[in-house]
Amino acid sequence: MLSVKEAESILLNLAQPLDSQRDVETVDLLAASGRILAAPVTGSLDFPYWDNSAMDGYAVRFADVENCSAEKPAVLEVVEEIPAGYRPKSTVQSGQAARIFTGAMMPAGADTVVMQEETRREGDRIFILVSPEKPQAFVRNKGAFYQAGTTLLTPGTVINAPEMAVLATAQCIQVPVYRRLRVAIFSTGDELVSPDEPLAPGKLVDSNQYALTVLLAQMGFEPIRLGIVPDNEDALNKAISRAVAMADVVLSTGGVSVGDYDYVEKTLADLGGKVHISSVAIKPGKPLTVAGFKRGEKNSDCLYFGLPGNPVSALVCCWRFVVPALRKISGLGPDAWGPEFVRVRCHAQLRSHGRRETYVWGKLHLVAGVWEFEPASGTQNSANLINLANTSGLAVLPASETWIGPGEFVEVLKVSH
Repeated sequence: MLSVKEAESILLNLAQPLDSQRDVETVDLLAASGRILAAPVTGSLDFPYWDNSAMDGYAVRFADVENCSAEKPAVLEVVEEIPAGYRPKSTVQSGQAARIFTGAMMPAGADTVVMQEETRREGDRIFILVSPEKPQAFVRNKGAFYQAGTTLLTPGTVINAPEMAVLATAQCIQVPVYRRLRVAIFSTGDELVSPDEPLAPGKLVDSNQYALTVLLAQMGFEPIRLGIVPDNEDALNKAISRAVAMADVVLSTGGVSVGDYDYVEKTLADLGGKVHISSVAIKPGKPLTVAGFKRGEKNSDCLYFGLPGNPVSALVCCWRFVVPALRKISGLGPDAWGPEFVRVRCHAQLRSHGRRETYVWGKLHLVAGVWEFEPASGTQNSANLINLANTSGLAVLPASETWIGPGEFVEVLKVSH
């Protein structure tokens, strides 16, 4: 068996990003929400677009007000009022001021803003009661935040609300993004039925396909559900061939152990797939198969994950191994591949047999400003998916450790929930 770290290293080497030329599409600004930027974005406008006021107050010449005080105020003539969105018409001369509001364009001649709380108004005259500390006080200068032609956003950036604001401000209404990653999913096993079928004795409901579909959709990928494949070599051969032909990545569950009806690894080899991983020293999830398929010059390679059939094992392997690989393939930058671990205090005792790296599922809580991990109640069994609900973290017990006591610290893999 490979160690978890060895398997992770192999996987990330196998996972190659989408092509920055072939796998890119241009979409409208709002359609770019949640997508991954595929090329650098630059703007043609400085930001701020022009000098503007950071306060409600009065635009003045610093030379007119630098030595004033409440006892000896500077008295200026108000020559114009400038609300936001208005282009000033006057030039502020010595002895003059312009009433100005937050975000409004600075008038020519003025170089400083005095906030209104430090003034007294009498008709068309304004009394400046406090001298500004320096010229340009409360002035946001053109190009202070961004200069036209420089890079706004880099490739690999996910376009969420803050990035959307940046793109809109730069009037970037057409956005180059990577196409959505296509991931085919199917379950194997004669014992499986779908949730809408009657449950006969000896049968099991296929939950894996639904859990993986939701996980992939939440990550912004395109899940392709291919249903349940019986324990039959010919049926499995056809299912894998179809999946590899249509998807960037394939996830199957079941059929990867050493039972008489576990045909996945043999079928992968028969179809020309190169098996890189057969088992990993992880609990739950030891029978993990990973293979690669070459698909010619026009198609990118396809990565195949044969996940365990037990529901908890399938999700743990997906969180620990599949998700980082998918993030890399999808075009995300290296900092976003994950997995993300946090060191937190353990709320209760954790145990393992110590032979494999063990993952205990449970919840992360913030208690008095300190993060704590609480394992799920009930049996930590790979077939018990009931207590998997509300999982937000997986506590990691290294292969050498069999026990972590309450109050001790533990590494926890953060997962979506």
